[in-house]
Amino acid sequence: MARRKLIAGNWKMNGLRAAVAELDDVLDDAAGAACDLMLCPPATLVPVFASRAAGSPLVIGGQDCHARATGAHTGDIAAEMLADAGAKAVIVGHSERRADHGENDALVREKAEAAWRARLTAVICVGETEAERDAGRALEVVARSLAGSTPDTATAETTVIAYEPVWAIGSGRTPTLDEIAEMHAHIRAALREHLGEIQGIGVRVLYGGSVKPDNAAEILAVRGVDGALVGGASLKARDFLAIAGAV
Repeated sequence: MARRKLIAGNWKMNGLRAAVAELDDVLDDAAGAACDLMLCPPATLVPVFASRAAGSPLVIGGQDCHARATGAHTGDIAAEMLADAGAKAVIVGHSERRADHGENDALVREKAEAAWRARLTAVICVGETEAERDAGRALEVVARSLAGSTPDTATAETTVIAYEPVWAIGSGRTPTLDEIAEMHAHIRAALREHLGEIQGIGVRVLYGGSVKPDNAAEILAVRGVDGALVGGASLKARDFLAIAGAV
């Protein structure tokens, strides 16, 4: 089954209104991309970005959402609020949320279901730490996290999986191409078992972790890699578009 590649940019806690200039540069080239494109700016910029991207192929997403639609949750943002602001997707379970805010698989699963409730695509992140990989437990850890974080009703239309080795994020280091291929094949097998053959084959699995213009082509060419979740390199339109151009 042919899965169209997706290049998603996670801006994390970066970007003020002046960053609209970078968005405009992405929009100038978005229509000619050979892949799907997504940018996830901080929540303060979602309405601005979504408004400017309206009618273009570029999808705007959020970086996190609360599991509840409303309530006394100071500082949080509901999936419905992101949708109301124009978002079409949201990242859930990013390793930085798991580490900094103590989010576990059960909560990530609830957030994915909240995203669907608001008709957003859920980009569910899973990955292993350096200690877990060094101990030879990477495949086991990721499979367990995938099963715990991904609702049984996930479909290719509602869900994207992003594999992000925690030790590679922002470090400039990446797994070997063989390690990436092994993990993506393992995730694909787990998805087929968990979701059934049709949806298990259809859900896109992205690679995330120090993806840059100079390594994007070789990573995106790895069998089973359906795109990339890009961090720092997505902040500059030139770099983000260069990664997309590597598809």
